Amino acid sequence: MLILGIDPGIHVVGYGLVKMESRHFSAVDYGFLPTDETLAFPQRLKQIYDAVSELLNRCQPDVVVVEEVFVSQNAKTTLKLGHARGVILLAAMERNLPIAEYAPREVKQAVLGKGGASKRQVQWMMAQMLHLKEEKLQEDAADGLAVALCHGLRSCKSPSEIY
Repeated sequence: MLILGIDPGIHVVGYGLVKMESRHFSAVDYGFLPTDETLAFPQRLKQIYDAVSELLNRCQPDVVVVEEVFVSQNAKTTLKLGHARGVILLAAMERNLPIAEYAPREVKQAVLGKGGASKRQVQWMMAQMLHLKEEKLQEDAADGLAVALCHGLRSCKSPSEIY
């Protein structure tokens, strides 16, 4: 099964494509999709939509997993992230792909065992679990991989048997 995890953002969208075969996980592709900060917000949403659409066409995942919005004290930021999630979900829905969603704390709990882990800790753990070079793994890409891995772990009957 190919699981595409997406960490939504306005400036950068992180993604990770993970292959799950019989309780074994491997990173197939990962990276980030930047937006042009000089563009108006609606144009940036279009950029996100176009980039995610191209990613979905290229990767052909079996399922798309999108991290839910972290509700911050800044309501404007939370709303903008919600818009970014919306265009990402639309791109997946247009292709009739199954979609799963997980809260940031649930993702961190699944891959690290604690919901309050830092981005740096997620980055380190993704490098360890997926046998990647930590220094080459950007934080947003690590978050995308973690979202995908969370879904894979949740779909396994016995996560302790993985590795």
